Amino acid sequence: MLRSSTTAWASKRASHMQYRALGKTDLEVSVVAFGASPLGGVYGFTGPEEGKRAVHLAIDEGINFFDVSPYYGHGLAEYRLGAALQGRRNKVILATKCGRYGANEFDFSAHRVFASMDESLDRLNTDYVDLLFAHDVEFGDLSQIVEETIPAMRRLQELGKTRYIGVTGFPLRTLIDIARKVPVDAILSYCHYNLLADDLDAVLAPVAESRGIGLINASPLHMGMLTEQGAPDWHPAPKEMREAARSAVEFCKHRGCDISDLALRFCFDYPKVATTLVGMATREQVLKSLRAFEALADPQMVRKVRAIIAPVFNRFWSSGREENQ
Repeated sequence: MLRSSTTAWASKRASHMQYRALGKTDLEVSVVAFGASPLGGVYGFTGPEEGKRAVHLAIDEGINFFDVSPYYGHGLAEYRLGAALQGRRNKVILATKCGRYGANEFDFSAHRVFASMDESLDRLNTDYVDLLFAHDVEFGDLSQIVEETIPAMRRLQELGKTRYIGVTGFPLRTLIDIARKVPVDAILSYCHYNLLADDLDAVLAPVAESRGIGLINASPLHMGMLTEQGAPDWHPAPKEMREAARSAVEFCKHRGCDISDLALRFCFDYPKVATTLVGMATREQVLKSLRAFEALADPQMVRKVRAIIAPVFNRFWSSGREENQ
């Protein structure tokens, strides 16, 4: 159960959520977005009832953008999110993905895109999504993505199964290459704008802005590196990045600051993205995100943290096919 003080904080406050336009679409998304991957057990077990309560609390507090994928928990996250949204589907902007279905399982063919959409709609218990992404496109053949995957997604748009389409991935140049070859409505990028990196601002944001593409920022905590718990064992970052992040975490902790709160506030303030996805599966996680959103920014602490991680700032790792790096 939540502590009574936390419950009181939620019950006494009025929602101050802010909303931004997603590119040229007619979608107005909350600055804080609900990343539903933890509902699928990606970061450890969370009971389905607590997950449902977290979704309901998020909606009540003004969070309206929910992102999920069949990859998260092999469909479990979609199933749990769909169950939680019953009676509330019209209050949210719902996004899911196609193309990735396991750690090393990818299929960007048109046939699989069509089948995946129907499977996702069934698990989500809805007849449409607002946004369909091709998931982690750097693991696919980019010519197939451009010539087959995205046209299939546009066909699903024509059929009313999705309102808009987009792409997600890690290498920014791959995302830009696709966007320059074929129109997309949104791009989801992760680990490229937070306290450890900001190249999204110089590399991807200008391209998106020039084409009216909505930008979504994910992994504001750099996939767990900017937390007191630290990066999970599977994190692909090199050792020196992990060590620098741990030094920054300890620096903040000794000064009575939770680095994850600082990192979230920093990302929420960035105006060139429509929304920032935060992984959530419990009410406490929802409230933590909301408290960070409403907290005062601390530019001085940001500068000090940036100084600590300067040797590894904007350092990344390989992801996807070699030719897509």
